[in-house]
Amino acid sequence: MKLKVLLMGFAALALASCSSEDDIDVNQGHAIGFRPALGSVSRATEINNSNLSAITVSAFMGQQQLFGDLGFTKGNQGFFTSNPEYYWPGDDTPLTFYAYSPSTPGGTMAITADTKTLKDFSPANNLGDQIDFITSTATGRKSTNEAEGVELTFNHQLSQIEIQAKTDNEVYTYEVTGIKIGKPISKASYNFDNKEWTPASDRAIYSDTYNTSITLGAEAVSLMGDGGNAMLIPQQLTAWDPINDAANSNSGAYLALKLRIATKATGVVVYPFPSNPDNDWAAIPIDTNWEAGKKYIYTLDLTHGAGFVDPEDPGHGTPVLGDAIKFTVNVIDWDEADSTVDMKTK
Repeated sequence: MKLKVLLMGFAALALASCSSEDDIDVNQGHAIGFRPALGSVSRATEINNSNLSAITVSAFMGQQQLFGDLGFTKGNQGFFTSNPEYYWPGDDTPLTFYAYSPSTPGGTMAITADTKTLKDFSPANNLGDQIDFITSTATGRKSTNEAEGVELTFNHQLSQIEIQAKTDNEVYTYEVTGIKIGKPISKASYNFDNKEWTPASDRAIYSDTYNTSITLGAEAVSLMGDGGNAMLIPQQLTAWDPINDAANSNSGAYLALKLRIATKATGVVVYPFPSNPDNDWAAIPIDTNWEAGKKYIYTLDLTHGAGFVDPEDPGHGTPVLGDAIKFTVNVIDWDEADSTVDMKTK
């Protein structure tokens, strides 16, 4: 999704002074302001028109930095303005702008004449604490942009992940009390110029649990809780191999549910395993290519199975449910027996 705001004009960068004690304002232009033209919000963690209240902007005249990491906040008229205000150069020198939100996305922001990167960004460990990250670059000049403003088109630079689940199984009840996104790359640096991420080797497990269980039904429901969807670094995932690498020594990616499975007829719990109650996460491998600005909805269908025991749990890699119970039947032929009965009464 692309988000747009308009950058209103600069004017003169200096104020003249006079010899008297009267202050004379010689500003003839417009201070920087931003006018939003954004979409609606679908999740709490996604930045859109309704919840975008501040942006941070740096401006350059060629290789000279006019200002850096200057905050602009939304006013009553819908414009984003700064304090102090900056203005367009009067000689029509073009300016280049680098903008982002939120002001502290995590990692180290370095926007200078030599480098324009967000270094060592890491999403929050808890899924409910993760936030969006949007950026924009644009150029403008007084003669063409002072009146109408410079349009900033913001792009989401993370991948948004939502986990849903459903089941149409007639025998078992499935209750979920947590979700997990296992072992994606968890640290990377973003380059504003080429709009690319450079990943590190760090990996993490992102999870969230809740006190009230969600009972699955035939219609898919979101399992993301009140914190909204995950916001993670774009990357090509390599899937966990539960057969050949059950302990996940290669740090493969997977999704997992904190799960309770019981029979509907009798209420007997079959997972967590009666033999090992510590097995309560059910996992499935994923190998998606997450791209920036895209939302991925994983719908886990537990109608015919429940994946494998989570690689972090004892018994990792074991199927949570085996194949359907079935029997082979062999009927033994009757053997004839001699059972002569003497009917004599005396």
